[in-house]
Amino acid sequence: MRKAIAKSLGNSKFSAPHFYLNIEVDMENAMASRKMINAIPDTKVSFNDMVVKACAMALKKHPQVNTSWSDNATLYHSHIHVGVAVAVDEGLVVPVVKHTDALSLTQIGATVKDLAGKARNKKISPAEMQGSTFTVSNLGMFGIESFTSIINQPNSAILSVGAIVEKPVVKDGQIVVGNTMKVTLACDHRTVDGAVGAQFLQTLKTYLENPVTMLA
Repeated sequence: MRKAIAKSLGNSKFSAPHFYLNIEVDMENAMASRKMINAIPDTKVSFNDMVVKACAMALKKHPQVNTSWSDNATLYHSHIHVGVAVAVDEGLVVPVVKHTDALSLTQIGATVKDLAGKARNKKISPAEMQGSTFTVSNLGMFGIESFTSIINQPNSAILSVGAIVEKPVVKDGQIVVGNTMKVTLACDHRTVDGAVGAQFLQTLKTYLENPVTMLA
């Protein structure tokens, strides 16, 4: 597995011209929404599930990010399959949530939980780790506030998600206690330009700061 990871990430880092964009998200509404959703019996949605859903919706609005570089042209994907990086004892695997944009938050949560469980128990099939068009990597549960990731080829971008941090923020000219989360988008400059990546992040931020828009 380490050999495969080394080959894949080495090829990506040295073939794709990476650049990085980061943005900070106000998570107050997301925290309140998640609490309400998880109050429903037999329902469990994580913050990462909300990020995956927001990414899928943002990819629909910014198809340039849902692409791959193919020899000398950009390949646009008609489907949205979000890969979710999962740490296992031997390294890292990326199960893929197929047709993510068509799934509800609870469906995404159940799918990710199922795939991650299979990955950790070494029961995941190769087919369940293939076909991603975008990837999410989250180290927030380890207290990491921000980081950058190597693009999971042949994707054009990967989102690195940090921890939700309680800290002073300025709202309406007043300093109050807030909860924010930093995310970093690594982009392949062959397919995604800076302005396109920035617009994608703005849309993602809007969805996460107004979670009700993801439930419509």
